[in-house]
Amino acid sequence: MTSQHPTRRQLLRTAAAGAISATAAGLLAACTTPDRESRTVTTPTTPARSDSATTLLVYFSRAGENYWNGGRRTLDVGNTEILANLIRDRIDCDVYRVEAADAYSDRYDPTVARNVDEQNSDARPAIARPLPDLSRYGRVLLGSPIWNVQPPMIMASFAENADLTGKDVHPFVTYAVSGLGNTASFYRELNTGARLHDDLAVRGEEVRDASAGSDVDRWLRAAGLA
Repeated sequence: MTSQHPTRRQLLRTAAAGAISATAAGLLAACTTPDRESRTVTTPTTPARSDSATTLLVYFSRAGENYWNGGRRTLDVGNTEILANLIRDRIDCDVYRVEAADAYSDRYDPTVARNVDEQNSDARPAIARPLPDLSRYGRVLLGSPIWNVQPPMIMASFAENADLTGKDVHPFVTYAVSGLGNTASFYRELNTGARLHDDLAVRGEEVRDASAGSDVDRWLRAAGLA
């Protein structure tokens, strides 16, 4: 997959992060995701922060073998991560990536089987890293794929254990055949105390197309973020 050049915002943030690192004597350590720099976790408990960001972008994404137009394709970067990056490049936000303590298989069929088991048992898969402190954020963007008509159960783990009370939550998803699926009811029924807003759904096979950026722009404008 062709690597993407960092945006002006990313370059500015990278420079700022370097200055912080020098003065803090290495107390902050930036994390990266494949093919791009990512403002993810800099301490065990907090996402990377800009001085002005009051929005936190949270997403779960899985690379590897994926459904693709009726067949399979192996992705170096998951569809939801691509969508999260499109959003991140357009707004001032901090980023936290949800990662499973027991990583999902990079093969399609075992992932489908595990997801069915987790849905049937109403499981709450453990998250690998400590959850972020949401106290300074008024808005949280929650991103995931759609697996069997709803977000993966690990998103319930995040939503129930992070304090979303009073937060404005905007879900976004990538999908193969079912669009938004049950995304709204999935988060509503968790009773997190969040205020849910309109969702964004982009077909996984189209998330790398120019049209996906237009969809993101419309969604961000409607949410008052752009």
